[in-house]
Amino acid sequence: MPNATTARLSRRGLLAAGGALGLGAVLTACGDDDAKDGGADTKGSAKSGPWSFKDDRGTTVKLDEAPKNIVAFTGVAAALYDYGIEVKGVFGPTTTKDGKADVQAGDMDVSKVTVLGNVWDQFNVEKYAALAPDVLISTMFDDAGTLWYVPEASKDKIAKLAPSVGISVFDRQLTAPLQRMWELAESLGADMTAAKVTEAKKRFEAASERLRKAAKAKPEIKVLVGSASPELFYVSGSNLSIDLEYFKALGVNFVEPTEAAKKATGGWFESLSWENVDKHKADVIMMDDRSSAIQPADITEATWKQLPAVKAGQVIARSTEPILSYDKCVAPVEALAEAIEKASKVS
Repeated sequence: MPNATTARLSRRGLLAAGGALGLGAVLTACGDDDAKDGGADTKGSAKSGPWSFKDDRGTTVKLDEAPKNIVAFTGVAAALYDYGIEVKGVFGPTTTKDGKADVQAGDMDVSKVTVLGNVWDQFNVEKYAALAPDVLISTMFDDAGTLWYVPEASKDKIAKLAPSVGISVFDRQLTAPLQRMWELAESLGADMTAAKVTEAKKRFEAASERLRKAAKAKPEIKVLVGSASPELFYVSGSNLSIDLEYFKALGVNFVEPTEAAKKATGGWFESLSWENVDKHKADVIMMDDRSSAIQPADITEATWKQLPAVKAGQVIARSTEPILSYDKCVAPVEALAEAIEKASKVS
């Protein structure tokens, strides 16, 4: 991992690029760390009796009963919503400038949750306290246990108001955090035997097999993962990000940034000027779908428009921060499989 100074300097790029680095130190640990590794302790049901969950920091949160006043990072809240668990408050990209739900909010009705902060480094501690939170839940993009979108400046105040749970989305394949979110939702009282839930998991597995077959059938198709900002174009590496590590394991042939470039950003990505956007040859381009990134239809740079994959119409969206429910992870896998199946060799 880079040092704190490097992390701060590269953070702006990471918000627009295909990866993310957490900032700051580990939040004050809550509870007992002596439980067995992994999974939820559901000896007491979510409806009655004590509740505990051991998160990916090794911290076990214990409460007298399952938390009801849940506050979560928007993407986590969206995943829990798919499993029937609703939260009181959210922080992170929730609404767009026109008031509609951000892509990271999934199917949530954003008008029914308290938004504590909609952008990076924004978190209303007073509103958070007023919600009387039982637990705060977020993802983690580093191995230091930093909770995503919890501001460095106010993290200590936030930590004193309620215990926290962190689900790691750093340097592992997509299926690992999907399973952890499943376990968390189950511990909170979700019905994991519901047809909607079990069918979504089957669809995800089928989509994954389709992608594996597509990659095997057309290994020559090179996939570049990009993200656009006004000044720079970012090319993500296939390591560290949960979706790309999973797709790579299924056989997808990714374009990789240079090692020197990745080293400068903690291994996440390479920054290119728009004049040099054609540095890497690719047949399919996956582009960051977050609201913090410029979308392909809005890119006006001539160098972008001249890329062979762009001219061939072989550009698809990438869920850079996947909503960790099986239902929401089906479409990105299917989209990449279809793109490879239909792709012509243009690089």
